[in-house]
Amino acid sequence: MPNPILFSWGPFTVRWYGILIGLGMLIGVFLALKETRRQGLNEDHLLNMCMVALPLAILGSRLYYVAFNWDFYSANPAKIFATWEGGLAIHGGLIGGGLAFALMAKHYRFGIGKILDIAAPSVILGQAVGRWGNFINQEAYGYAVDPEKIPWAMYIDGAWRHPTFLYESIWDLGVFFFLLWFRRRKGLKTGDVCLAYFILYSAGRFWVEGLRTDSLMLFGGLRAAQVLSLLLIAAAGAILWYRHRKGRPPAADSEPGKNRKEEQSGAELAGPGNLPRFSGQTEAAPQKDDALPDTARKAGGGDPGRTGVPALDQKDRDSLPKEE
Repeated sequence: MPNPILFSWGPFTVRWYGILIGLGMLIGVFLALKETRRQGLNEDHLLNMCMVALPLAILGSRLYYVAFNWDFYSANPAKIFATWEGGLAIHGGLIGGGLAFALMAKHYRFGIGKILDIAAPSVILGQAVGRWGNFINQEAYGYAVDPEKIPWAMYIDGAWRHPTFLYESIWDLGVFFFLLWFRRRKGLKTGDVCLAYFILYSAGRFWVEGLRTDSLMLFGGLRAAQVLSLLLIAAAGAILWYRHRKGRPPAADSEPGKNRKEEQSGAELAGPGNLPRFSGQTEAAPQKDDALPDTARKAGGGDPGRTGVPALDQKDRDSLPKEE
């Protein structure tokens, strides 16, 4: 097993766990900036949001973990700040970072759904990288197995075990590539990418959590991560179904032909020939006599007031009643 400590310099110690968590964050920020640039949004605003959201995500993940292990930390309060020993819960990080992004997005008028869609692929990739910190710290592993039946088992903490950190890392990587493909699909609404993240990550986490030996527990032997995963799957799935159910009028941002339909619906009849005149179309000005073809001008006798009307010959004029 690798040494959890990368190097030490006096009282200053750098651990692999922190390096991998930080690396995952940096990669995530880079990808989010790239997507922000592609959408033509302000990159400086995104960086400002990350500067607030990432520390709050770490704080939230630590507080979440401490809350579920309060018996230990209440007796050892100094250990609450020992994040280098592990103990960061992703669901707490999602709560802390998500709230920060939501508030900052409102401040910068980004749109909460839009910024969460941008962040979702970055978050899941950061999780895939960060799980290897659990491997180095010898945590987040599964129960003991027979290596002959599970040939990919790893020797952790004195036994051959399910490498659940590896399972989740591979799953997260697959979800990352799916989200990159999914967010380019047509017909999506703002927030759909984030909802897909919640469904897919929670599905994988529910399965992996059932193999772990260090789960955070609720009452009655329920695993907190599994309960929360089921709630997220149900809530996100219901929202997606409601937004895309048949018969629901499509939103303006997901209807490419909306302007054309409005233009057609705004057509109105104009002129004696009942020709359609569309909204914004000006009525043609009457043509002057000198702009008409010679044949039309001759037919009107050169009189602008009688353009297009056949002229009377001399015989017809003589037959008209004369004024007394």
